[in-house]
Order: sequence, then structure tokens, then C-alpha cells
Amino acid sequence: MPLPDVMLAVLWLGLTAYVLFAGADFGGGVWDLLAGGATAGQRQRDQIEHSIGPVWEANHVWLIFVIVMAWTGFPSVFAAIASTLYIPLTFAALGIIGRGAAFAFRKVSTRLWQRRLFGATFAFSSLATPFFLGTVAGAIASGRVPPGIARGDLIGSWVNPTSLVAGVLAIGTAAYLACVYLTRDAERAGHDDLAEAFRRRALGTGVVVGALSAAGLLVLRADAPGLFVALISGRALPLLLVSIIAGLASLLLLLWRAYVAVRLTAGLAVAGLLWGWGIGQYPWLLPGVSLGDAAATESVLAASLGSLAVGAFLLVPSMWWLYATFQRGRA
Repeated sequence: MPLPDVMLAVLWLGLTAYVLFAGADFGGGVWDLLAGGATAGQRQRDQIEHSIGPVWEANHVWLIFVIVMAWTGFPSVFAAIASTLYIPLTFAALGIIGRGAAFAFRKVSTRLWQRRLFGATFAFSSLATPFFLGTVAGAIASGRVPPGIARGDLIGSWVNPTSLVAGVLAIGTAAYLACVYLTRDAERAGHDDLAEAFRRRALGTGVVVGALSAAGLLVLRADAPGLFVALISGRALPLLLVSIIAGLASLLLLLWRAYVAVRLTAGLAVAGLLWGWGIGQYPWLLPGVSLGDAAATESVLAASLGSLAVGAFLLVPSMWWLYATFQRGRA
């Protein structure tokens, strides 16, 4: 396989990991917002905090990984995206920073007003960040980021039908993944009532996300017809079918309370949608810019991938150990 294709595949794997892991963290913040009052919603908030507390910082490793791979592997594309979409990217960065700071400060705050202030900041940032990241994805998918430095419309590039639907879908996907993961976490901790509450939310959110995905295809048909045709008639179609089947299977597994298995099918449903977009747009990264045009030199790609292979010997086992340790239950 050519090195540019390998680099793109590795980058997309990192993006998938970020969506599946950090996306669920953002979704936890959404449910933190909707948990209820300070007293009524405290148990749900405690469960959310316990679930995401050990991993919420580690999950952003995948975002850093994606940024570095895009910067070194496809510098001209990275420059075009960063310069045209700097407004939503800045909002997303502020959301990540504000969310992390609020989560940390709330944990050590003792006064109720402080916990409410930091809790509201954490929840709002968890809602806003995936939305802005979704608008960035929508801008790229709909071909609104032209090559060159700041050549695209600084507002219209991300405020458009495809981007707005993608932003809402990103929030829904994050909320759905969070509910699916929280059902098992609550069950493992012996909180069967919380597991049931999260199960009901996961069922409802799964239906809403499915409807949003269908609506998104209709929006693409009108707003980005080229990508729509590639998705429904090209090599991306099998991946979309996998996403649909996995999504329906997830709803059935939730009805059967199979909380471990549903984690796999829910992740597959989201990953299928993400890879369907990538395969549908391949090999075009930006309008008129193919993978071969945008890739760095062979020496840069080889050095980057070689360094990545060495680093993976440390990163992958460490991340696996972290996730496995905190899936064994309370210490």
C-alpha cells in the first residue's frame, strides 16, 4: 500500500478512537446537564464522574495524534482547514479547555454555588465542543474548504445545512455512546436503577440519532450531491449498511439488557458511519486536491510512520491497561 494511503488510514483510525472514546466523555457531560437538580441528579452525576474521571484527559491523546498526523502527513490540507475553519476550531478548543478546567474544579469544590457554576460550565462545554467539531466535519464533507490559506468563506464554510446537521449529529452520537457505556458501568457498580435509567435514555437517543442520520442523507442530497452519490452508490455503501445493521442490533441488545455486547455494536455503528464518509470522499481530501497531491514527501511519511510504530509499543499497551484497570470496578 502506498505510504500516503497508510498515513491516511492511520489518521482515520486515530479519529475513530477519538470519536468513540472522547465522544462518550462529551456525551457524559450532556447527561450531566440533563440529570436534574443538585439533589435529584446527584447519583447520576456521581456515576458519570466516576466513569469518565480516570480517562477524560487520556482520551484527548487521540485528538493530538490526529492533529500531528494531519500536519505532518498532509500539510497543505491541514493549513487550508485550519485557516478557513479557525472560528469553529477555536470554539472547540475553548470548549475542551473550559470543560477540563470545570471538571477538575468541580471535583474539589465544597460550596454548592461553586459546584453549580463549574458543573454548568462543564455541561455546556460538553455540548458545544462536539457541535463545533461536527460543523468542521460538515464543512470538509460538503467541499466548502478550498485549497490555499484562508480561501474559504470564514462563516459560510461552517454555517450551512450540512455542517449544522453534522454538528447536531455529533452531539447525538456522543450522548448515545455515553449512555451505552454508562449502562454497563452502573450495572458493574451495583446501581441497577441507574443502569435502567441510562438504558432508557440510550434507546431514545439511538432512535433520534438514527433519524438524524437519515435526515443528514437528505441534506447531503440537496447540499452536497457529489458526496451523497458516493455514499449510496459507491464503495461506501457497504459501510453504511454495516452502520445501519449495527445500530438496529444495538437497540435490540439494549432491550435485552446485553450491556457488554451493545458497546461493541454501538461503536461499530458509529465507526461505520465515520468510515463511510472517509471512503466515500476518498481520494479527494479537498475540492480538486487528491491524496497524492496533498501528501508530504516519501521521506517525511516514512519517518512519521516509523516513529509512530515505535511509539505505539508504549502508547497502545498503556492505553489498554488504563481502560482495562478502570473497567474492573471500584477499587
